[in-house]
Amino acid sequence: MIDSLASFFAGFLHAATPTNIFFAFIGSILGTLIGVLPGIGPLATISMLLSFTLMMDPLTSLIMLASIYYGAQYGSSTTAILCNLPGEVTSAVTCIDGHQMARQGRAGVALATAALSSLFAGCVATFLIVLFAPPLASLALNFSAPEYFLLMLLGLVASVVFCHGSVLNAFAMALLGVLLGLVGTDVETGSLRYTFGIGEISSGLDIVPVGMALFGLTEIIFNLSMPMSRQVMTQKITNLLPSLSDLKEAVLPAIRGTAIGSLLGILPGGGATLSPFASYMVEKRIAKDPSRFGRGAIEGVAGPEAANNAAAQTSFIPLLTLGIPTNPVIALMLGAMLIQGIQPGPQVISSRPDLFWGLIASMIIGNLLLVVINLPLIGIWVRLLKVPYRVLFPAIVVFCCIGAYTLNVTPIMLFIMAGFTVFGVVLIMLGFQPIPLLLGFVLGPMAEENLRRAFVISKGDPSIFVTRPISIVLILMILALVLLIFLPAFQQNKEEFVES
Repeated sequence: MIDSLASFFAGFLHAATPTNIFFAFIGSILGTLIGVLPGIGPLATISMLLSFTLMMDPLTSLIMLASIYYGAQYGSSTTAILCNLPGEVTSAVTCIDGHQMARQGRAGVALATAALSSLFAGCVATFLIVLFAPPLASLALNFSAPEYFLLMLLGLVASVVFCHGSVLNAFAMALLGVLLGLVGTDVETGSLRYTFGIGEISSGLDIVPVGMALFGLTEIIFNLSMPMSRQVMTQKITNLLPSLSDLKEAVLPAIRGTAIGSLLGILPGGGATLSPFASYMVEKRIAKDPSRFGRGAIEGVAGPEAANNAAAQTSFIPLLTLGIPTNPVIALMLGAMLIQGIQPGPQVISSRPDLFWGLIASMIIGNLLLVVINLPLIGIWVRLLKVPYRVLFPAIVVFCCIGAYTLNVTPIMLFIMAGFTVFGVVLIMLGFQPIPLLLGFVLGPMAEENLRRAFVISKGDPSIFVTRPISIVLILMILALVLLIFLPAFQQNKEEFVES
């Protein structure tokens, strides 16, 4: 533990350089901006910037992209409170009580509560990464091909179990994602698979056009088909400092929300998305007067916002220690590391300690910057909320096209992005969720590679998967997740979190 803390504080030497602080500031500004403006989201933004990060230092690029991710969690609460319109799905629950507080003339208190709860949760979650990431990475060093295959399978199963909606639909999406991930050249035989004679995809489909299509352009199309009216609070926002009684009411919910978000953020699939809903349900159930919720209860802002930001931070733990993405944004972070020639996983902490600890230390810097950016500049964010979508969306489409085209300067990426956009629209109209598809797209090739490697090691003997304690533990975890599917109470509570 002492060594981890020493390494963490040493990480500030790498994170606190003028260049890294500048790009953390840029990422925080961008994250807040896309959180404030509904219909963009961190996934589309990070997808657009991936090709540009090739020209940057690996640590600098990851600091900027991470700042965009958890900056969007801060910014989305502003839209939820002032417009009753969540910038991100994770802030949907903040609308319930946050907007009611704004209508009662307490918008400043609601915004400050959201920002301070997020800051507290972000700092606590960062120290949890410091404490638990190194031991988990040390354990992962004992993994071989069978354990890595089971780990990837665990991630796929979790993405299906925790995705809201039909489990069968989620399973179909995960399987389709795996199949799409296998497009390209077989790493064992060198033969082409599913390329249909298109030489430009012989190295596989790229995550950037796929991610931008499924989570960026698809969202824009649905927003255009269902125009949203934004009634922005016009009165001057004052009293940004909560009173002592407000702080007393918000402290315990923020602590509980941090704990809930820290745990759920580690889970692949919908864990990070479910965390604020889970926090809100817990606060409402343990409240002495549940009728206050929905009428401007400060607990309904503090708990979910803490859970939201804590989950965003701890979702980096599986990526940095095991090389497994827990949600689509973290999958793009994995792609950013691969683009820079860095293989995510337990080796990062020993081979690139400057990057590992520098990225973690930057989370403290980023969270402090976000409080400074969000509260004093609230007037600017309110004015940005009035930007019409007819101006905003064409610019987003242009930047998406630029990001896709600059990957290899060929038009094929634009066609792939356009095709997946149409495909994404059809999927959502039919009730399918794209999150398991993207996680299957990322985890599928890694699972296949380790499965084949395991059979090579064992000369085709499948018992290799049950001969080591770690493998058995992973199999039991997979079985436990599968059993959750058949528990009516679990399915009912999962849908309540999403629909509440």
